[in-house]
Amino acid sequence: MSKYLTVRGKSSWFSFLISKKMLWVIAGLLIVNAAVFIVGTGIGSVKVTPVEVIKVLLGTGSEMHTVIVNTLRLPRMIVAVLVGSSLAVSGAILQGLIRNPLASPDIVGITGGATLGAVCFFFFLGSAISITWLPLCAIIGAFVSTLIIYLLAWKKGVSPLRMVMIGIGMSAAYSSISYMLMISGPIILANKSMTFMTGSIYGVSWEKDVLVMLPWVLILLPLALLMAREVNVQELGTDIAAGVGSAVQVKRALLILLSVALAGAAVAIGGAIGFIGLMAPHIARKLVGPAFGGVLPVSALIGSLILLVADLAARTLFTPLDIPAGVFTAVIGAPFFVYLLYKNRHA
Repeated sequence: MSKYLTVRGKSSWFSFLISKKMLWVIAGLLIVNAAVFIVGTGIGSVKVTPVEVIKVLLGTGSEMHTVIVNTLRLPRMIVAVLVGSSLAVSGAILQGLIRNPLASPDIVGITGGATLGAVCFFFFLGSAISITWLPLCAIIGAFVSTLIIYLLAWKKGVSPLRMVMIGIGMSAAYSSISYMLMISGPIILANKSMTFMTGSIYGVSWEKDVLVMLPWVLILLPLALLMAREVNVQELGTDIAAGVGSAVQVKRALLILLSVALAGAAVAIGGAIGFIGLMAPHIARKLVGPAFGGVLPVSALIGSLILLVADLAARTLFTPLDIPAGVFTAVIGAPFFVYLLYKNRHA
């Protein structure tokens, strides 16, 4: 029995294979994500059963449950899905592009640059322009950070391990600048900045968070999935990619922009939540293999699941305290990074 499904256009202008295993994995992850989403939405100071949550989502719930779910909890759960999937896909693209299993937006300094861009928005532009410009400022910070790191890592080419090491150093520098802005400004801006630097989706709303990030995700994630084949080609190396007819530099620039934009948009809403972009692609490759046609959508679902679980733990394990979700992703991700660093020490 074939392991693949063949999809062809009527006029044969396109055709591709879809792995049956990938479809099963995606279906399983969708079910698990939905279960965690529904259960997590019902957990809080006022318990709402999964059945009542489903009723609210279908528009038939009680008035009290509708207010609790739609106003207080649903935006937070949706933001967790959007931020987690964006960081995971950004990390997967980055790992394939520079052929480095240690790469992720937070490790190589992209998240740090995006965080600094967001902090600068609060301190210099927050009172002058709309909050809807926040993702753009974070993306600009992420792009400038990426450009600086790439130039510093260049020495007759870019060594993957050198890029990671420089990224770690630059990330620390960006954090120092952010802290300097925090202590020199008003206390209310310092509180906002600290939230970004620890990574938290506490207190999100429909207007300022969900509706601000949703357009970015709806545009960038489909673009990333459409370019999955190009990530496969880039992973072969510059010479081979050029040999098979790819416009290497143009496609590489587009993929870098996609990765940076996804990470920047995620940081603008969720803050510097670390290690999701590192862990999710590795788990995805274990489940569906190295082809990015499967890695990217599976990474998105795994990243969403990681942040849903991390945020659920953050708001329930130490009640009444609401711990930043970034603390829990770091607890898991830091040992994972050390393991990968040891495993690839001779790279």
